[in-house]
Amino acid sequence: MFFILFIFLLPLIAVGLLALPVIIRMRKYGAGKKVRNALLGNISTFFGLLIICVCLPMAVGAAEPESAADTAATATASAAGMAYIGAALAVGLGSIGCGIAVGGAAPAAIGAVSEEPKAFSKALIFVALGEGVAIYGLLIAFLLINSVG
Repeated sequence: MFFILFIFLLPLIAVGLLALPVIIRMRKYGAGKKVRNALLGNISTFFGLLIICVCLPMAVGAAEPESAADTAATATASAAGMAYIGAALAVGLGSIGCGIAVGGAAPAAIGAVSEEPKAFSKALIFVALGEGVAIYGLLIAFLLINSVG
């Protein structure tokens, strides 16, 4: 009984604590109907995916492996899958971060170069620093994939 409460209650408390600032922000600043609908859609999608992520491993884990070799093969496949997910997250989030950085730096660099042509090299450095984030994400992905294979 305690184990079941621990499995379901602890993630529910963690999600509640994570969602608390969003709920407070929605009550304080969510005067617009469009903002409120978007926020409620995101929250409902999050909780739906959370339920799927909690229930799916329980259904998959119900089948017991027959031998130690099956257990080792399952663990190896799971580790490889997690490495691939980590590589995908490194590339994806690195690219999103690069887009945010370049999206802010490139227009400012273009404006600075149009006013002062001598500022081109300084502006290029700031744009290149933002693009470096994506290269670091790609490097981490290569390291993760090479560690699995």
